[in-house]
Amino acid sequence: MIKKDKELKIHDKDTGSSEVQVALLTDKIENLSKHIKKFKKDKHSSVGLLKAVNRRKKLLDYLKKNKIESYKSVITKLGIRK
Repeated sequence: MIKKDKELKIHDKDTGSSEVQVALLTDKIENLSKHIKKFKKDKHSSVGLLKAVNRRKKLLDYLKKNKIESYKSVITKLGIRK
């Protein structure tokens, strides 16, 4: 598992900024996607995946609305299609 949040941290102990939260959710989404491909009948994990995707979408919408430069850098660093 590659930690993508280290590139986006504003300072050493940054865990709450929107950029870091998007990176952590992206890692979680990738892990859950791999799990669901392996275990197709695991409905609880698929619900968790949906919640994570929706939360990341809300955070990205917030960044797009309020911090456009940060939004663009997060999209390019994480390789998210948007």
